Amino acid sequence: MTYPEPSYFGDKGEINATFRPADHEPELTYQSGNTVDYLATGASTGGKFGLYRWNMGPEPSGPGPHFHRSISESFFILTGTVRIFTGDRWIDAAPGDFIHVPEGGIHAFRNESGAPASMLLHFSPGAPREGYFEGLAEFAVSGRPGEEELAEFFLRHDNHWL
Repeated sequence: MTYPEPSYFGDKGEINATFRPADHEPELTYQSGNTVDYLATGASTGGKFGLYRWNMGPEPSGPGPHFHRSISESFFILTGTVRIFTGDRWIDAAPGDFIHVPEGGIHAFRNESGAPASMLLHFSPGAPREGYFEGLAEFAVSGRPGEEELAEFFLRHDNHWL
């Protein structure tokens, strides 16, 4: 494996780092109280990756088994216990645990611990997952759309349910 081709050709570097303080308000709050922090979106990374902090309350929550055709997804547990499905078994992941799911890999996650939990979600390349997260939040408020519209929504956001 080698380094990718350069994408920066300057001689002196640039001042272009971003900073997000720990007390920044989350970009999205679900009716359940779960929140999502958009740490780095595909748009802000030039499509290279997306990084989100997913904060779950004590109520059971999380998607069922699914896969993505165009993106990989990784999980890094920050606090609490998150159940991660790896395609053949559920793992109770604890702070510091890391799970990587390549494109096509079956996975799911749930907080069933009865206590809050938090994790980082990393997508590569940086697909516009914000639209997916925001659509799910809107469904909770306005009601689930019809089957055809729902199927189109999931297809547009590369979610393939089992």
